[in-house]
Amino acid sequence: MSSRESWIPSDYGRQFLKILKLFYIFMSDRWSVFLSLLLITPIGFYSKFYGGPAHFWVNNSLGGVFYEIFWCLLMNLFFRNVNVLRIALIVLSGTCLLEFLQLWHPPFLEYLRATFIGRTILGNSFSWSDFPYYFLGSAAGYFWIKIVTG
Repeated sequence: MSSRESWIPSDYGRQFLKILKLFYIFMSDRWSVFLSLLLITPIGFYSKFYGGPAHFWVNNSLGGVFYEIFWCLLMNLFFRNVNVLRIALIVLSGTCLLEFLQLWHPPFLEYLRATFIGRTILGNSFSWSDFPYYFLGSAAGYFWIKIVTG
């Protein structure tokens, strides 16, 4: 049987199988991180809309913990050879930098902050009280990754 007579209908089919194989290799040991992202993302967004008891604290402070965990998980998903502690420190540093960036209000940043996603990622007002939640979230992200990746 020649290669053209195999069960795969065309070269496109073979290419598709190669892509699936690469996807499997990439994701094989990352399913737990991916599933964790599927869990933490809606929790993080929900924390921005929560309206129950202590809603101001949940909306403006606790959400920072989920934000850090999300970025730690996302970085670990794509940079699996990077040390988990290094990932947590990079995420913490980046978030602290973004917090200080909230003191700066050039037109292009204000334009980005005018959208929900821009406000969620960049923030819109500086607060020293956010920093403990960033540290807590990065530590939680570190331990979360350690637990789900073994």
